[in-house]
Formats: sequence, C-alpha cells, structure tokens
Amino acid sequence: MNVLFICNGNICRSPIAEALLKKKFEENNIEGLVESAGFSPTTINDPPDPRAIEAAKKYNLELKGFSRIFEKRDFDRFDHIYCMDTRNIRDVKYLARNKEDKAKIDYMMNIIEPGSNKVLPDPIHSGIYSIDDVIEIIDKITDIIIKNNK
Repeated sequence: MNVLFICNGNICRSPIAEALLKKKFEENNIEGLVESAGFSPTTINDPPDPRAIEAAKKYNLELKGFSRIFEKRDFDRFDHIYCMDTRNIRDVKYLARNKEDKAKIDYMMNIIEPGSNKVLPDPIHSGIYSIDDVIEIIDKITDIIIKNNK
C-alpha cells in the first residue's frame, strides 16, 4: 500500500504523518511507499518546521527530508492520498485526471471519523491545537491505517 499525506506547506502535519506511518510500516512488516507533499510555493525544498522536529523527538520520530509540491504523477504512485484540510482536498481534486484519481483522495480525519470531512488543524498557523495534540491525533489515524492493512 502506498500512502501520500498532504498539507499546505508540507513542513509540519504531513511530514509527521509520513514519519509515523513509515515507522509503523517497519514495525508491522508492511511494504509500501509513504511520503508527504504540499502546495505552498513558499516552502518548496524547506526542511520540516523546527517546532515539529522538536515535538516529534518526544515520540522517537525523526523528521527529515524537504518539502515538495504535489504533482499529477502522484496519482500514479499512491493508492491513498490523505489531505489535512479543505484547501488541500480542493487542490488535489483540481489536479485529478479521472474518477480513479478522485477515488484515492480523502480527508485524513475521515479515517477516525468516517464521513465527517473534518480538518486536522494546523498547529503552526491556527493555534487551535498544539503540535503534541496533532501528533496524538495522527498517531490514532496511522494506527487505524495499519489495522486495516494487516
């Protein structure tokens, strides 16, 4: 199973989700590709946010890599494309080429609250949740992804 996580800047939520799911894939001997991407041209090639890197260390996660932009060819590489918020859903759907592409797209929060279409708040810019709160939510979500793919 190949999974892509999308958030706006690809410097906090999606790299955390990528790192958590990769770790769980390894622990459960699940083969697949896990990556993250975003849409913000201002963060292309930026490393993860330092606050996210520090928070992730508490969970034995290493955030590495650099932000990249979502591309149409990602539809060919990934089975599931999980978006953090409404803007990301809109942007990914805009690039979808057909019904098969659109079927791969979903809100990440729908994994724990099916059909809710809830947003996973951005802890860097929204101030609604702390990074630790967001990591705990992502941890629950990635647990369900693992459970559903054993």
